[in-house]
Amino acid sequence: MLLALDIGNTNIHVGLWDGTSWRSTWRARTIRDKMPDEYAVLLRDFLSDVGGFRAIEGVIIGSVVPPLTETFIELSQRYAEVDPVVVSARIKTGITVAVDQPEQVGADRIVNAAAVHYLYGGPAIVIDFGTATTFDIVARDGSYSGGSIAPGIGIAMDALVGRTAQLYQVALQPPPSPIGRNTTHAIQSGLFWGYIGLVEGLVARLRIAMPDGAQAKVIATGGLATLFNTHTAVIDQIAPLLTLDGLRLLHALNRP
Repeated sequence: MLLALDIGNTNIHVGLWDGTSWRSTWRARTIRDKMPDEYAVLLRDFLSDVGGFRAIEGVIIGSVVPPLTETFIELSQRYAEVDPVVVSARIKTGITVAVDQPEQVGADRIVNAAAVHYLYGGPAIVIDFGTATTFDIVARDGSYSGGSIAPGIGIAMDALVGRTAQLYQVALQPPPSPIGRNTTHAIQSGLFWGYIGLVEGLVARLRIAMPDGAQAKVIATGGLATLFNTHTAVIDQIAPLLTLDGLRLLHALNRP
């Protein structure tokens, strides 16, 4: 079986691929100073119904947290006895990373672009609603052409609450009306509808900047993708496992 690890700034998304489907997927909090042995205990619990680490034949790591990249490399080698594939612009991706500094492109963006190229085709705009919200461009020929990075809506709320004396955390959901008649609804309006405006505005500008942007599909992933999709017509497809699917596809190209 393949163990796929999508290591983000807030969560670690773990997937167990049995060759035909995702046998199981899990999420854990990202804790940067946790040791390999501590994460091994967690993964052993996740893998208990398949025989533990003995069932793992391959590991692929897509990480935007450098300290944890090394942590999970060590974990993979010691517990699964597998040298993992680590995603970067230097491995085989099946796409061209056509930007000024390919080595600076985050693993998550490379994985998502490759997944969309193989599963949906281009041209496409990939939106990943994570700690940051990323917008990535996949050209018709499969080239990754760059994109935009915006603060995630959670970061926006934390900044608003942290920098003001009388505002507070609210549920991330649309209020009854865009015109807030109390503080809670006013904050929700600014955050939620303001964020919808950010997404729609950026997609519109990216389409204009793309050679064939009018034909671009918009594929969204990440924990809040479904929530936003119900309140905007700009998203064509929700793909909750897009990054894990990209990891399994890249592992197939780079199998040791």
